[in-house]
Amino acid sequence: MSRVPRRRGPLRIAAAAAAACALAVTTVAPQASAEDSRPYTETYRPQFHFSPAKNWMNDPNGLIWYAGEYHLFYQYNPSGNTWGNMSWGHAVSKDLVHWEELPLALPHDDEEMVFSGSAVVDHDNTTGFGTKENPAMVAVYTSHSKDDGRQAQSLAYSTDRGRTWTKYAGNPVLDIGSKEFRDPKVQWYAPTRSWLMTVSLSTEHKVRFYSSKDLKSWTHLSDFGPQNAVGGVWECPDLFPLPVDGDSKRIKWVLVVNINPGGIAGGSAAQYFVGDFDGTRFTPDDDGSYTPPPGLVVQDFEGADYGTWQTTGTAFGSGPVPAPAPGTSGTSGFEGQWFVDSFHTSDAETGTLTSPPFTVDSPYLNFKVAGGRHPHVPGSVMGAPTAPEGEVLADFEQDGYGSWTTTGTAFGDGPARGTLPGQNPVSGHDGDGLVNSFLDGDATTGTLTSPEFTITAKHINFLVGGGNHPSGSATPTAVRLVVDGKTVRSATGSDSEELNWATWDVADLAGRAAHIEVVDQNTGGWGHILLDQVMQSDTPARPRSTETAVNLLIDGEVVQSVTGADSGSLDWASFDLRAHRGEQATLQIVDMNKGGWGHILADHFVAADQPATPSVQRASWVDHGKDYYAAVSWEGAPDGKRRMIGWMNNWQYGNDIPTSPWRSAQSIPREMALRTVNGRLRLTQQPVSTVESLYAGSAVAVRGVGIARGSAPLAGGRADGKALDIRATFSPGDAERFGFTVRTGEGQETVIGYDTGTEELYVDRTRSGAVDFHSDFPGVQRAPLKAKNGKVTLRILVDWSSVEVFGGDGEAVITDQIFPSPGSDGVRLFAEGGSARLDSAKVWKLGSFRD
Repeated sequence: MSRVPRRRGPLRIAAAAAAACALAVTTVAPQASAEDSRPYTETYRPQFHFSPAKNWMNDPNGLIWYAGEYHLFYQYNPSGNTWGNMSWGHAVSKDLVHWEELPLALPHDDEEMVFSGSAVVDHDNTTGFGTKENPAMVAVYTSHSKDDGRQAQSLAYSTDRGRTWTKYAGNPVLDIGSKEFRDPKVQWYAPTRSWLMTVSLSTEHKVRFYSSKDLKSWTHLSDFGPQNAVGGVWECPDLFPLPVDGDSKRIKWVLVVNINPGGIAGGSAAQYFVGDFDGTRFTPDDDGSYTPPPGLVVQDFEGADYGTWQTTGTAFGSGPVPAPAPGTSGTSGFEGQWFVDSFHTSDAETGTLTSPPFTVDSPYLNFKVAGGRHPHVPGSVMGAPTAPEGEVLADFEQDGYGSWTTTGTAFGDGPARGTLPGQNPVSGHDGDGLVNSFLDGDATTGTLTSPEFTITAKHINFLVGGGNHPSGSATPTAVRLVVDGKTVRSATGSDSEELNWATWDVADLAGRAAHIEVVDQNTGGWGHILLDQVMQSDTPARPRSTETAVNLLIDGEVVQSVTGADSGSLDWASFDLRAHRGEQATLQIVDMNKGGWGHILADHFVAADQPATPSVQRASWVDHGKDYYAAVSWEGAPDGKRRMIGWMNNWQYGNDIPTSPWRSAQSIPREMALRTVNGRLRLTQQPVSTVESLYAGSAVAVRGVGIARGSAPLAGGRADGKALDIRATFSPGDAERFGFTVRTGEGQETVIGYDTGTEELYVDRTRSGAVDFHSDFPGVQRAPLKAKNGKVTLRILVDWSSVEVFGGDGEAVITDQIFPSPGSDGVRLFAEGGSARLDSAKVWKLGSFRD
């Protein structure tokens, strides 16, 4: 069960989003047709991935095979379409493809939410919940106390194949008094004839193992971790054996540990370790140790003060801070006894720490960094920027809204005078008055609409703050520019009560009639919007810096920048200095953020000939996409194979994806294997073979197609579709990049390609349809993949709102959600920088598992 960690200091809401206000041209989702109004035909409804009929879903839970059925339980909100009221939903399948949604299994109640866990079949009746003739199915789940947030492990049981459940009267069965102790994976461990629990100590980045004879009394065996990626909390662990290269006499154990944030593509992800388990302890083959490239230490912050480095503001104090013991405050990874840390009693202090000028004479500068994920924004200004001259449309200094009109209750009768009751301090507005929809808390909703005006300048500038819920999301907190009834520009806050300048370039709209609409449709955390000083100007406003970053400056300009990852664990980063050899440079450590995670940590700057590798790059990842999390595997499959499934979403934007009346789907179940790839053991995966039962007709087959620079339809358009299984083999030729674009049309495409220079598989979803509902959604995800015998092999599953790409023998996998228009169903071949060859391809159209 995912929770966003907090580090030292009271935050009113979960970790802050990107520092700059998100600006985007809104992509409007297609209007629902009569067909779309029917269940399971909605615009983005997955056709061969499981999704509930309605409401929110996240982690898969309780994966067990029993009496001819695969059970899929999952985190579920029975009352709404965003996270909350955590309970266990339930679905069953006979083939892992055709699913039947069953009634709610384990509901939350007045005392607890039912967080993630697992299920077992108690064949020997060790619990006494059933009989040997009719064994109980037992759920082992995390009880999350609604009273104090304590997390403990509890039991529920069923004697009718999971259709009805009884919570054990003796719950909880394992309680260590922690608020970060969750997601038990339980299995029968035959060598000791006992139950084995693998459970997460989330903020300590540890997995703990317990043993029990009856599922009720548990004995601590050992702990594993921290190791490899520790940029976020550890959750949903899974431990299982696999034969190596299919050899049943050579068994290795795989430990999957899901992490949020801090994944390889940002946000949520699943990492894994390969090693041995002796019934007590897991020992990885790789101990996780890392020695960075040697070099000259140019600053280690081991002195009592900063020496020749200069400070501004108050964030960095008079010198480095002493290194605390790892785990006591969430800080780890420092070198020596002292390091830079701009967090003091709170995140409210700001400032800079700047090195003296130096001449660049080494290829790389390696250093350690942690803290908030607030990147440097080019063009931003340190301190309070000056507003450009222009025509003020609204300054909200009057008692009422004048000719602006309201709906709902969020905006009240007139502008607020600063901070409202119960709200953290509001700052950054001009004058006393501002729009503030935190009226009676985040629970209120409504709109505020300006009178119509004519666009007469090149830019519309304004101050904006509040929640980061973009216009394209289901429940926005946004400012919109509306022309001819359509939203043509939008902006949102950055989960901050400090307003900042934003600007819309409206030169192309000169002379058009427009109005501004301020929207608050969000009742969750940061469910409000702040607005002030709306003006037209021929000069764009420059935003105030809200970064927490380490910057490299040449001639006073930032040329490279690294930020933290909302983590207190310092990790290696590098500046590539090769293009700046011989130039004068300075380093600047910047904290200009007063919100959540508004601080920066840095240590140990080393001039070196090679770049250091951060732990996120050294770790092994189950999936390199943005949308594969809480991955766990089924127990008890009759054929002994190991199959895994993951939540196809990401906590960065999970509550905001543009789907209704449901939100989130599960990945396709995958058959897992351990194979030697390029001399190294890798966890590989392929879709379950039963997906072929959904093939709608015969395959479209092509062979020996040359791919010139540019793009062309695959098979003359005969392979087009919204739900597809594509299998292809390419010869790279002299192309720099090549592959497919899928779900193309209406200016939309999702690029699935291979980069010959970097030897990487990649998915580019920046133009995949609706992408503006969150700033973390657009992007390119990459996975290392070497050609085999000069060939690149791909397997691609395309659904109405996702792509899953399996490269090679399944050693490189990328899972991404996409939200294209229904009419975008084309499939094209492309090549860049040269030509390639499609040796062979087969494309099957897939039907719905509900047909």
